[in-house]
Amino acid sequence: MTKRAFPRDLSQHFSLFRQAAAGRLHVAAHSHHFWPDVTRAAQLRCWDDAARLVDDKWGEVLGPVWSRVAAGLARHLNLPSPESLALAPNTHEFVNRLLSCCAPGRPVRILTSDGEFHSFRRQTQRLAEEGLVELVIVPAEPFESFTARFVAAGREAGRIDLVFVSQVLFNSGYALPDLPGLVEALVAPDRLIVIDGYHGFLARPTDLAPIADRAFYLAGGYKYAMGGEGIGFLHSPPGIAPRPRNTGWYAAFGALAGPQDEVAYAESGWRFMGATFDPSGLYRFDAVLSWMAEHGIDAGGAQAHAQALQALFLAGLPALRHPVLAPANLVVAHAADRGNFLTFRHEQAAACHRALHEAGIITDVRGDRLRVGFGLYHTEGDIAALLERLRG
Repeated sequence: MTKRAFPRDLSQHFSLFRQAAAGRLHVAAHSHHFWPDVTRAAQLRCWDDAARLVDDKWGEVLGPVWSRVAAGLARHLNLPSPESLALAPNTHEFVNRLLSCCAPGRPVRILTSDGEFHSFRRQTQRLAEEGLVELVIVPAEPFESFTARFVAAGREAGRIDLVFVSQVLFNSGYALPDLPGLVEALVAPDRLIVIDGYHGFLARPTDLAPIADRAFYLAGGYKYAMGGEGIGFLHSPPGIAPRPRNTGWYAAFGALAGPQDEVAYAESGWRFMGATFDPSGLYRFDAVLSWMAEHGIDAGGAQAHAQALQALFLAGLPALRHPVLAPANLVVAHAADRGNFLTFRHEQAAACHRALHEAGIITDVRGDRLRVGFGLYHTEGDIAALLERLRG
């Protein structure tokens, strides 16, 4: 199928979410992207399969449904094989499993940034309180020197067991410019390198082929993947970290025929599997990936769509003279350097967020940073309506 130019009007595919609250202008796609209508039928199909198959439903869930999703993930990320993938209800499970792969008997030394998502930051800071981890935290700003400073820290900080950094930093939108170069510069024996694709997956073209044998990559369905909560995934390089201490019974699939005198693991990405989970998110994700394929949509298209709408919005802001939503307040000014949302830094960000919410404009706030994000469910008409409401 020939891909059409963006922005495209795809709003009819999101009619159920768009019609659910009259007058709402939801511009927080980076926080909770609307789900396409096909996900509702998928949710019902999950229920119907449970009723139809009962005990046998896991053969369907972990067979055809997961196989389709894994193949779609491998295609979008240009992975050599879907066999490197595992799933979990959320990426936090994978963070703890990865931590459990590090050498015991000493604190885990972690190289990371100050722009990581709350869940990772909170978990590692709590472990640091107990002396279980040691954190080497590199400030994200100034962005233009971040990669060089991050790599230098990895080389100068002594032993580093785990590198953890986001593809797109959640509190600014800054996007790492060269994942392969960063990974190559940080590779070391017995060191795990983890890329958090939280705000990058299906928001920016991502080619993991050059680093698939060296770096882990985790993301999920909650943001631009449009599948909602309850589905996360991990790509794990073959042969690296073969026996996580944090493990569930699914991780033995593929190893049940081997020796049973020790805790066995699958050799594939399934070694990072956990235990029983709610499969409804997987069904929704399956529907989203099929819908994207049908309509010729990929991460490049999603990025082009968001950037076109960002440009329209930013072009209309100077005339509003808004104290917070002003181009001068952008944390990341250049479109090429950011993900699919805009971050405005201002001391009145929280108050502005509340006022916008009262006006039916849904954004989100992180400290002194107000974030505005556009997704595939937005149209040029939505941007015009947003500017008009801000004007009023």
